Order: sequence, then structure tokens, then C-alpha cells
Amino acid sequence: MVWETTPGEAQPGEGHVASIIRRAGQWLGITLPLQAFAHGPAEWPRGQMAAEGASHIWKGKGGFEEEGRVLVLEKNWRPWPKARRKVQGCLACVKRQLFRVGDDWYFLFALGVLMALVSFAMDFTVSRVASAHRWLCREVGDYLVLKYLSWAIYPVALSAFSTGFSQSITAHSGGSGIPELKTILTGVVLEEYLAVKNFGAKVVGLTCTLACGSSLFLGKVGPFVHLSSMIAAYLGRIRTTVSGEYENKIKQNEMLVAGAAVGVATVFGAPISGVLFSIEVVASHFAVRDYWRGFFAATCGAFFFRLLAVFNSEHETITAIFKTSFKIDFPFDLPETLFFMLLGVLCGAVSCAYLFCQRWFLGYVRRNPFTAKLLADEKPLYSALVALLLSSVTFPLGLGQFMASRLSMKELLTSLLDNRTWGILSQNASLDRPLHVDPRDLWLEWWDPSITVFGCLAVFLVMKFWMLILATTMPMPAGYFMPVFIYGAALGRLVGEATAFLFPRGITSEGATSLINPGGYALAGAAAFSGAVTHTLSTALLAFEMTGQIAHILPVILAVLIANAIAQKSQPSFYDGTIIVKKLPYLPRIRSRHIGSYKVTTQEFMSTEFLALPTDATFPEILRAVTSTEDLEYPVIDST
Repeated sequence: MVWETTPGEAQPGEGHVASIIRRAGQWLGITLPLQAFAHGPAEWPRGQMAAEGASHIWKGKGGFEEEGRVLVLEKNWRPWPKARRKVQGCLACVKRQLFRVGDDWYFLFALGVLMALVSFAMDFTVSRVASAHRWLCREVGDYLVLKYLSWAIYPVALSAFSTGFSQSITAHSGGSGIPELKTILTGVVLEEYLAVKNFGAKVVGLTCTLACGSSLFLGKVGPFVHLSSMIAAYLGRIRTTVSGEYENKIKQNEMLVAGAAVGVATVFGAPISGVLFSIEVVASHFAVRDYWRGFFAATCGAFFFRLLAVFNSEHETITAIFKTSFKIDFPFDLPETLFFMLLGVLCGAVSCAYLFCQRWFLGYVRRNPFTAKLLADEKPLYSALVALLLSSVTFPLGLGQFMASRLSMKELLTSLLDNRTWGILSQNASLDRPLHVDPRDLWLEWWDPSITVFGCLAVFLVMKFWMLILATTMPMPAGYFMPVFIYGAALGRLVGEATAFLFPRGITSEGATSLINPGGYALAGAAAFSGAVTHTLSTALLAFEMTGQIAHILPVILAVLIANAIAQKSQPSFYDGTIIVKKLPYLPRIRSRHIGSYKVTTQEFMSTEFLALPTDATFPEILRAVTSTEDLEYPVIDST
């Protein structure tokens, strides 16, 4: 657009704005068309104007041009204005029709589908890398040194790369992510924790962590909750832009809670327990209006996650991810309830020991000069050293043969939920352990003729106790719920096998005999121990959704309640303990046994002797107040 006039020309109807512009133009030595400003911006000329007889031509931000040149600002020139207005009108109409039912539905649906795709792609990649690892271990032959190197170097390299890659992008990519998310939902702002660049770092790092296999004994639930929350935060910003609404903190928290539910649902294919678990673990307070958002997003994510498995020919239809075959007509007898209660007590006691040792060791690693220096300057080296130690302990031709170390995380849980009694099977077994893992007889990995299945389960529980504690100190993306769940399943399996050994012909009650099913005890142990560690009750429902079995619903819930009662009375949860060690700004829940120490009122910290000034105070009164006290601030009130 070009504006022109001649110097000194009188402008009729000149207003205040035009007067200022005219004087500014005279001071700059240029002339402007002041009639364009006489009627306000709505009447400003558009298009292009000939510059005839003008000494200078104003070119907007571009500067000046010589006389005789016609200029048009690119900023104000747009082609096909009528077509653009029609397209904009059509888009606005489509937007109104789509958002008539609410814009939240579309973004929650996108959240579930995206996380399902990420989860499936990650599982697919991890399975291929794990297959390559098994192939390498087979191809090296019978050379013991080569077998050890092929077994140990793989997780060492992957863990070092996972730590180095993720930490080089952002320092917030390590660990689980749930403690920091809990802190955010209480109102604390953690910079760059939900940034998009953190998403890529955590995806690549978590894939490498899972590819290390059961040697490191780590999972993906926590990081997936973090990943889903990052996607939820990003979609929330897109929603604000599309809808034109202002940025609402309540809406952001709603999306984050829904993202946490989707993270759990797309890992286990369990939408209901995913929502409840996110409420218990992540949200310090929960609004009922967020219920449908969490359920809708979690259902979409779980459905598409299981649907992708069908498309990939992994399953014939959508089924539970760890489908079991427990008998439904008579799953357990009433006297067995006592053993399930004892299992709950055992899980609660072991969880207290685990939580205390884990929190103490996590703090010790940060206080020790050597490990603190490694974690500060050489994080990949620290992860590599820990991975080397863990993989050496789990070497299948060494101590690992008594720990079922050749099984993956999924195979470990599948084998522990077997409804057959291993003690009976081992008595009839006449074959040695196969050279390679047999998917149809995974229980053989838990059997050794020298120490029996009881010895293998005991070795697994003792060794994995400190190995999992050590693995939680590694500064790389990793989840800790799945290892705890498997550990509880092994604890329950040991109790179930011992009960079956004590009652080989079953328990007779009212003339009916019921055989012991150790798989049911493993299911109850997994739910009870993981629930005690995380201080949640939704793990019972999660166990049912994962296995597709609800025959043991009463004994499982009973064991979970007892284990939770013991753990919550003695130790903070795993995530609260991490918050305490990391010194995050989070206020933990006040426990009933400590309620007396919180009976402190603000009156004990308030000062009642202060000088106040009335609103109509005179100068001498103000001067006297300032000179008589050393206060820096004075309250001004209506009357004293």
C-alpha cells in the first residue's frame, strides 16, 4: 500500500491522530495521505496508489522509495480475497459441526490411538532385538567365553546408549516419570518436563532399556505414563489453539490425568484398571468430571493396542494379554482363604523391607562420593557398570540357570501364572533342561534336579530383591511396576507350590476335595505385592484384566487389602519415596498415626504486634510510623 501527499497541504477534517501523523511526517521529511486517517482505520485506503507529484513515498517498514515507483506491501496483499473468505467460512462451519459434541472427544481419541501405536511399535522393535540377541547366543557355539560376552555385552551396550542418548537431550528423561508427574499435578511447574523433545529421548531410551531383557529386570509402565502425559499436554495446546479458548490450567490437568490412564491401558490392555491406577498413583485429588475422559481415552488406547496385535497375527482375536486357563467351576476351597491371607501378610512384610532398602540405597548412591561423581559426570559409565554386574549374575551357564534368566519379562509372568503344579510335573520329568526355551513348557526353566522348583524360586526371590533395587538407581528411562508385579507373582508361586506340597491330594471340605492351584496364588501375590509397593488397590483389577480371570476375585482382593494395610502403616509408597529422595516440592499425604504432629496453627507463626496506617492518615502520622519502626511494609486499612 502506498500513501502520498504534498508537503504543507491542508487536510480537511483532520483529527487528533491525523495531526500527530502529519507532524511526524514533517519531522521525518516525508508526506502522508492524512485523509486516510480522518475517518479511522476502517476507511484506510487499500490496494496501490500512484505516486505522482510526491517528493517521497512511504513504504511502510521497508523505508522510502524514489518518486514514480508504485509499491505494494506484501504483508497487506493477499490473492483471491473472495475465495479465501469462502474457504475460511467453510472451515469455520466444519469446525462448529465437529465441535458440537465437544472438542475433548477428538483429542482424547487421538491420544489413545497415538499411544497404542507407540506401544505396539516399541514392543515390536524390542521383540526383534531380543530375537537377534538369542540368535547371537546360539551362533557363538560352545565357547564359554564367547557365550558370556554375547550375553553380557548386549545389555551393557544398550543400557549405556540408552543413558547417554536420553541424558544428552534432556536430564528429565531418566527414571520412571511418575513421581515428577505427581508433583506437576499438585500445581508445581517443572520446566521442560513435558516438552516434546523429551518424548523422543524417552522413546529411544526406553526401547533400548527393554531390549536388555530380563537381565536388568525393568519394565515400561512408568515411562509410558510419562510419554502419554507429554502427548496429552501437546494435544491440549493444540486444542487451545484450534478452539480459540484461553489456556486453562484445569483443562491441562484433566488431559494429564487422562494421559496417565492411557499410559497404563496401552501397556497391559486394561482400560478400567488403568484409570483407577492413574487416580490412585498420580492424582493427589480427582474430579469426577474427569472420569469419562480417562475411560474414553484408555478404552481407545487399549482397544487399538490389542487390535494391532490381531493385525500382526499375534492373536486370532482381542484377548487378555496374559491369558490363563484356571478352572472356573471350583477355583479354590474356603479353607484356602487362610493361605491367601498369609500370602497377603508375607507380601506386605516383604514390600516394607523392599521400600525401606530401595529408598535407603537410592539416597546412599547419591551421597557416596564415587557413585555421586559417576552419576554427575559419567552417567553412561555408571549404567554400563551396573548392567555388567547384573548380566554377569544372570548368565545362564552360571547362577542364572537357577533364576530362569533365559525367559523374557513376558515369559516370566506367563510361566508363573501356569495353572499346573510344578512339584508334580518335576516328579514325572525324565528329561534334562532343553537347550533352548520351549514356549510350551516354560516351567522347565524353573526346574533344576539339584535344588528343585522350590530352590529356583527361592534363589530368584533373593537375587532379584537386591538386583531390582540396584537397577532403580540407573539414570535411564525405565519402569519399575512390571518387575514388582513379577516378583510378587514369584512370591505367590512359592507359597502356592508349598501349599500344594503340604496338601498333595488337595483340601477336603464338606466331603469335596479341591486340588491346589499354584497359579491362583501367583496371581494373588502379584496383585498384593505390587499394590503394597505402590499403595494401590487397583492392582487387583489390573491382574484380572491382564489375565482375563476373575475366579479368584475374593482371595485376591483380600490379599491386596492385607498387604496394603501393612505397607501403608509402615513405609511411604515407591513413588513417594522417590519424591522424598529427589527432594521434589511435593506434600505427602498426612498419615493418621502422625496426625498429632500436624496440629499446628498459623497463629503460632503470626505476629500480632505491628503498626497499621489508616487510609486517611496525615503526613505527620506517616512520618512518625516510618521513623518509629524498622518495618519495610505497613498495612493500610480503612480504620484503626
